Amino acid sequence: MKIATILGTRPEIIKMAPIIDEISKRGIDQIVLHTGQHYDKEMSDNFFRDLEIPTPDYNIQVGSGSHGKQTGLMMKGIEEVLMKEKPDIVLVQGDTNAVLAGALVAGKLHIAVGHVEAGLRSFDMTMPEEINRRVADIVSAMYFIPTEESAVNLLAEGFSHENLIITGNTVVDACFRHLEIAKKRGFEEESLADLDIENMDNILTLTMHRAENVDVRDRVTSIIGALKELSDMNIIFPIHPRTKNTLESFGLFDELNDLDHVHIIKPLGYLDFLLLTSKSTLILTDSGGLQEEAITLDVPALTLRYNTERPETVTAGGNILVGSDKDVILENARRILDDEEFANNMKNAPNPYGMGDSAKLTVDAIEDYYERGILDIRAPEDIMGSFTRKMAAIDEDITVGEFESANNSLIHMVFDGDRMRFPADDLKLKGMMITYDERE
Repeated sequence: MKIATILGTRPEIIKMAPIIDEISKRGIDQIVLHTGQHYDKEMSDNFFRDLEIPTPDYNIQVGSGSHGKQTGLMMKGIEEVLMKEKPDIVLVQGDTNAVLAGALVAGKLHIAVGHVEAGLRSFDMTMPEEINRRVADIVSAMYFIPTEESAVNLLAEGFSHENLIITGNTVVDACFRHLEIAKKRGFEEESLADLDIENMDNILTLTMHRAENVDVRDRVTSIIGALKELSDMNIIFPIHPRTKNTLESFGLFDELNDLDHVHIIKPLGYLDFLLLTSKSTLILTDSGGLQEEAITLDVPALTLRYNTERPETVTAGGNILVGSDKDVILENARRILDDEEFANNMKNAPNPYGMGDSAKLTVDAIEDYYERGILDIRAPEDIMGSFTRKMAAIDEDITVGEFESANNSLIHMVFDGDRMRFPADDLKLKGMMITYDERE
């Protein structure tokens, strides 16, 4: 068996590192392709070495550009590699243009696609990421899903539970794996060493880069207003160049930079940032991935957004959506700082993304599919059978697997009277409502 992994951005590299490592440990043939949409040879090669994984076999170096141009160049480069290497499955992760390009190319070449972190939905179609993740799910053959809630998203869109594998999120594996690497080497960024982070109290780590925040004067002004009043916290702000330029154009950068309790520094490397996150009292962010890392590292998070594709972090109690509302930001930040019980509840929120064995479960499933011949994408040889779509209330003591076997059917949705449930084979259905297809 040969597995191809397509990577485009640093978050993808971070989250796929545990899977690449697991594939290597098992001696499975693999290739890694880097699209290079944010490509810098020296930085990228160093990054792979920092994470203690091999550098990619291919770099197609598409660089930056419009969505259409970038995706088209990626598809051309990816197609050439896949036609040469002929892998049995192509793994893509998340919701970037590399995911879109890789999934489309592999699908059209009749190569099975495995979507890692499938099923996330913000339900905001103005986000390019939402389009990318939805299209990738359409062409995938295997879905490696972080939570039951994400699985229910796919069930609601008509996907069969037979191909949905709830693995947890590799962000947990990655945090545990990479934090150990970070601790061994300590802080390498001089600006962090100069701040003496190791002996600093009440650290608030801030990231802010999304256009809906930084490009809207009213929103960014409101956020900065909250930061001004959080003078009892040490705010560490690794600032994105685009965010800095926007703040300067609004005349807000110097106003923020002059505050004694705000420490604006250049963007950090991943390992330095992970170590900083682990030492923080509070995370204030508009990042998606950082919401996952915060709950994994037991750090309360306030998210500067009005929706999130990581709602499980909110439901679990480790993350609160505060938008850009100054009063809401201040109210929750002060509760975390001043109310020990409230802060501990957020810190101890159960991690919805698993225990750190996602990479193992993912590769286990791929090996199982390969051995059973399910990865082969072929034109159908049998005439399509008909089915009847039904709904039923279940009164008997029966599991999903038993019901499907007894009724020659496929269950789609399960409702327990309170919430939708994932139809795992061993789920007991008594007292629940189901929708299912009965084959004829």
